[in-house]
Amino acid sequence: MDQNAFVVKTLTKKEYFSAGHRACAGCGEVLAVRLVQKALGRNVIVASATGCMEIVSSPFPLTSWKVPWIHIAFENAAAVASGIEAGLKVLRRKGKIDSRKITVAAMAGDGGTADIGLQALSGALERGHDFVFVCYDNEAYMNTGVQRSSSTPFGASTMTSPAGSLWSGQMTWKKNMPAIAAAHGIPYVATACPSYPLDLITKVKKASAIDGPSYLHILSVCPSGWGIPSDTTVKIGRLAVESGIFPLYEIENGKLQITVAVEKLIPVERYLQPQTRFRHLQPATIAVIRERVKQNWQELLLQSNTTQKEDKNG
Repeated sequence: MDQNAFVVKTLTKKEYFSAGHRACAGCGEVLAVRLVQKALGRNVIVASATGCMEIVSSPFPLTSWKVPWIHIAFENAAAVASGIEAGLKVLRRKGKIDSRKITVAAMAGDGGTADIGLQALSGALERGHDFVFVCYDNEAYMNTGVQRSSSTPFGASTMTSPAGSLWSGQMTWKKNMPAIAAAHGIPYVATACPSYPLDLITKVKKASAIDGPSYLHILSVCPSGWGIPSDTTVKIGRLAVESGIFPLYEIENGKLQITVAVEKLIPVERYLQPQTRFRHLQPATIAVIRERVKQNWQELLLQSNTTQKEDKNG
């Protein structure tokens, strides 16, 4: 049985993030959350930072969560998850709870991960807490009106990085959070996208099973913030991967492996053009983006090939 068939056969039919939430039509983040929760199962405690998912899933007195879930401040998902994990250890040691595996999961958007939450995340990774941190990256502060974050891609127009006659939107490159997480020497780091659900689920299960901190960075397409039709979410996610804009890979014990191979990258224009946040880009700017994507892809290929050679040589 191949890996994909095994994932499908063993995936639960139960839903731990229920329908009836208030997310926008076509929300890629909801697709990701649903898949992550199915992969984690019922023995999980989720610490959820303020953001879109907190707003849409927990309007008092209702909730979409069918597992223990804690809403916390914008900046401290990793800190609260660290406390939960430490508390579970104490309860086990005192015999207050049994020894079953309980996954502690922290979740935040790109703002709560790469910006305001980075300090708490770095500390938790450095201390080696046994938890899974999931960044749902929709590439801006969508919940409060599409303001730029350090995860906003170069050239994108947002409310706080508007395109105009003097500026072409966001003027800095997207922060490489997976590389920052991996630099802490943690056991597992991976990128994922709900447009590739089996790849995503496999990585979540692996992250949960590993002893120690794991970091998952999930591209979460946002129709309203990116300016695309709500029925194109999965398509845009695939274009992000196929163009090399958002490659899918994992770093396990320091070794990088590309998990969704792309034989030949499609033109970045096919990804950029459908989105209104990029409609102002001129050919010269697109050429700069294309060259940057090509360079990043070549570096990933080199790292992945190096890992394969090392494995073959024992």
